[in-house]
Amino acid sequence: MLIFDGMMDSAEETRDGFSFRAGHAALDLCATLTGRAKPSPRDLLASPRDLDRWLKAAGLARAASAAQSDLEIARNLREAVYALAFARAAGKRAAAGARAELNGLAERPGATLRLAEDGHLRATGDTRAMLATLAQDAVRLLGGPLSERIRQCESPTCSRLFLDNSRGGDRRWCSMSPCGNRAKVAEFRRRKRSGAR
Repeated sequence: MLIFDGMMDSAEETRDGFSFRAGHAALDLCATLTGRAKPSPRDLLASPRDLDRWLKAAGLARAASAAQSDLEIARNLREAVYALAFARAAGKRAAAGARAELNGLAERPGATLRLAEDGHLRATGDTRAMLATLAQDAVRLLGGPLSERIRQCESPTCSRLFLDNSRGGDRRWCSMSPCGNRAKVAEFRRRKRSGAR
């Protein structure tokens, strides 16, 4: 997994209004469409400016100036990664179209990587180069051994995907807050009701 500007090591789950709980930038990109299971999902990448903000919050760029066409590329990347990762988590075969989309984006020229004086990786390039590098990283994730650790949150109200880095490989929720806590409270109430009868 590529680490840009040291940001991927951050324990913060929310940065500039975006969620980073997945453990991998490509899976975090998928979380920019919230409420996938609901009748009206919300796209957090509504404008090129939103894409700029996400790239900075993810640590993929220090500065960005996305165009409308870059936004469409980012959304296509997001949906391809989601389809492929969701299929992987469910143990199913993904649609060829999603694979072709991801591979097509990964074939584009990526960002130039350099080791900075502070020891962190620095990437330079325009928005499309950053997205190509993210696509390349997604290919490594989905085609490598870590793909076995891609999970979908078990909360019935959440459709987020995440990389299970737990020692036992038994992580159930994208985050303890709110999904894990909500599930534990619901289970406690269920047990209390059944024990009271």
